[in-house]
Amino acid sequence: MKKVSRVLIVAFYIFAGFNHFRDPGFYLPLIPDYFPYPEFINVAAGIIEILLGIGFAIQKTRKISAYLTIAMLVAFIPSHWYFIELGGCVSDGLCVPAWVAWVRLIIIHPLLILWAYSNRK
Repeated sequence: MKKVSRVLIVAFYIFAGFNHFRDPGFYLPLIPDYFPYPEFINVAAGIIEILLGIGFAIQKTRKISAYLTIAMLVAFIPSHWYFIELGGCVSDGLCVPAWVAWVRLIIIHPLLILWAYSNRK
């Protein structure tokens, strides 16, 4: 089961990272207005996610990748809060009921942190 989880987390973060380049229009509206250089943030997030995904695949870098993934997820919290402030809807982009935005922050996000932590060994 541990190996399946590791393969899934590797694929998840590599796919998520590449998606920042494939569809930046999905991510850019989710970056709070008070952050400068949203395009740079989007590219950096994509590169970091790809590298962390690869890091989970390598035993020597797995632990540091787990902790850096947790740090990255914590750094993404302002984006989730911003999405909640927008009522779960960004112009010309993602639009979900407001409760879904809350679920992303208080349930899914902690589960992603737990998933990264559980794959540190």
